[in-house]
Amino acid sequence: MDFAAILTTAVTAAIGPVAASYALAAIGLNIHFGYTGLLNFGQVGFMLVGGYGIAISVSILGWSMWVGVLVGIICAIVLALILGFPTLRLRSDYLAIATIAAGEILRLFYMSSYAEPVTGGVYGLQQFADEFYDLNPFPPDRYELGPLTFGAPDLWIMIVGWGLVALGVIFVYLLIHSPWGRIIRSIREDEEAARSLGKNVYWYKMQALILGGVIGALGGMVMVINTQSASANSFDPVVTFFLYTLLVLGGAGRVFGPVLGAVLFWFIVIGFDALLRSMIAEGLLPFLDPGDIGAIRLSLVGLGLLLLMVYRPQGILGRREEMVLDAR
Repeated sequence: MDFAAILTTAVTAAIGPVAASYALAAIGLNIHFGYTGLLNFGQVGFMLVGGYGIAISVSILGWSMWVGVLVGIICAIVLALILGFPTLRLRSDYLAIATIAAGEILRLFYMSSYAEPVTGGVYGLQQFADEFYDLNPFPPDRYELGPLTFGAPDLWIMIVGWGLVALGVIFVYLLIHSPWGRIIRSIREDEEAARSLGKNVYWYKMQALILGGVIGALGGMVMVINTQSASANSFDPVVTFFLYTLLVLGGAGRVFGPVLGAVLFWFIVIGFDALLRSMIAEGLLPFLDPGDIGAIRLSLVGLGLLLLMVYRPQGILGRREEMVLDAR
């Protein structure tokens, strides 16, 4: 068994553009859950409207991709307002229910035959990021980073994706260490106490929902630009499940938690996937076939999240107090 190839595959996934897109979405989710205590189970919905904002703007409307970025951000803001207005004055579980429903409703709507002229239906939209790749400063070639090899387009989107992650980390650090950040953390700890001090808890929650949603939309943009394909099936509810797993793994309520969690999550998941495929190819697991790997991988993520919540709910960088929410 070629363990060097398995390790190379895992490391490539851990630093690749998919990991960067998940890290961005998890940074937004960290604002919701880690810092404000908002139970958002539909972060994938923000990713979807962000990704389709670019795809529809370019493929259907003929606009510039950079206008599409603004469209995706506006769509994320509108979605946050729609979800937040009726729920944020109520208990936290109402937001959880609304976001679960919204994420799935959006996915099914974008796949529907009714929306097909705009969204492409079940086939989605393709080849809309040429304007981005035209800015690629790397000549067409294969580039080696030690044992890792990347094509010029992969290297370009990887650099831009992780650059956005770095900007997101800096933004959240400055935000959380500002008076605004201290207020939202006080809301997470005890919103009644924050309200008694004259803080407009509802409005601060809305701001946090909008900010986290916009960052999540940027993660969706990186995801669709990487593949040059926007398909609603790529934004199924399991994505939010993965985001919570990597957020808990890295540490909720910690600036670098989502980044560390994304890197470790994809290293473990893809490494385990490559290991299983290698073992099946060599006949070491005759009772399995490659079609079973997806279900096993999903089971591994679920088991990992369960073990984390039992033995290390604060994650690698976090503190146990960050996982204690005021659910009143």
